[in-house]
Amino acid sequence: MMKETPSFVKWAGGKKQLLEQFKPLFPEKIDRYFDPFVGGGAVAFFIIKNFKPKEVFLSDINEELINTYNVIKNDVESLIEELKKLKEEHHKNKTDTFYKIRAKSTEGLTPLQRAVRFIYLNKTCFNGLYRVNSKGGFNVPIGSYKNPLICPEDDLREISKLLQNAKIEVKQFHEIIHHVKSGDFVYFDPPYYPLKKESFTTYTKDNFLEKEQIKLKELFSVLAKKKAKVMLSNSDTPFINGLYEGHKIKIVKANRMINCDATKRGKINEVVVINYPLNTKD
Repeated sequence: MMKETPSFVKWAGGKKQLLEQFKPLFPEKIDRYFDPFVGGGAVAFFIIKNFKPKEVFLSDINEELINTYNVIKNDVESLIEELKKLKEEHHKNKTDTFYKIRAKSTEGLTPLQRAVRFIYLNKTCFNGLYRVNSKGGFNVPIGSYKNPLICPEDDLREISKLLQNAKIEVKQFHEIIHHVKSGDFVYFDPPYYPLKKESFTTYTKDNFLEKEQIKLKELFSVLAKKKAKVMLSNSDTPFINGLYEGHKIKIVKANRMINCDATKRGKINEVVVINYPLNTKD
């Protein structure tokens, strides 16, 4: 029986809702796992809990996110204690507290203080969006939540245990090329290619468009030649489908949550590309 997957942040394109659809797509056995766009970590936590890989490598270019992972791994009780304090402050005056915390520069803050700020803003900002300006400053407004879950104690403690054997680093996705071996499992969950050019795609101060998607496809092919097992999620668009033509492509249904117009939220197709045979009938 598959176990419930914990979470500690809301994340654009988070995969927790898709895990049921992913189950038949994962390899039967996973000894070494790479997740170079770890994001909110739903797939990573699921893999660690249910497959118990011997080695886990989690990375992302978002420095605040990776710092938070490492604080959860190494100092979760202090993190919980500080989040509880901030939760009380938020409930006394949520607007002032939010914009005071948002205005703080991360320069000069300890890793713990940065992690507290990161989780607090994620839990209280509009739709849990992570968006930064050209200078890397967080610029999402406050969300209209009555009682946001600022400190998910049980999940944080469970995630801390799951991360104990994981190597967690700030890295560009292509840097894993030097470490992946035959038989390893790699899951790519990049910023999706936009359905429309004006769609939200920036989750750090760097964009991820055609040039970056092509570079990722080239890495996918290199890892496949190394006989690694590679799985990739992306948008169901002509560009992505054309890029991965010749590979096994599956369609999954996801809820589109990030849209200011509630009438435009609903089920949408996403693609999952894999390079290995499935145990179920295709």
